Amino acid sequence: MRFLLDMGVSVRVADGLRADGHDVQHLDELGMNELSDPLIFERGIGTGRVIATFDLDFSEIAAFARGPTASVMSLRLDDQTARNVLNHLRAAIDACGEALAAGSIVTIEQTRCRIRRYPIRPE
Repeated sequence: MRFLLDMGVSVRVADGLRADGHDVQHLDELGMNELSDPLIFERGIGTGRVIATFDLDFSEIAAFARGPTASVMSLRLDDQTARNVLNHLRAAIDACGEALAAGSIVTIEQTRCRIRRYPIRPE
């Protein structure tokens, strides 16, 4: 799977995902640590990458997007250590990989993952 990791996600998480065989870009490694959220989202779309982030804005951007969009893994973890984040991302990729490939927002919490498939409809 192809990922774009936001600045709040440790570069060590990128290394772990790469070791698992994923194609991963991290904004810090790209020298894009000052890029605005809408431009990060556009990069995710343009490069066909799932955006992994702790930032709530990406779920909102995705929900209101008209046209092409990027899947988002929205991390809601109290323990934000690289090891814990990587373990939760791995579990979510296994459980939700098909939904991510099809287009969705996956919210990753300590004990579960929630999937909202595109297009997002009002509840």
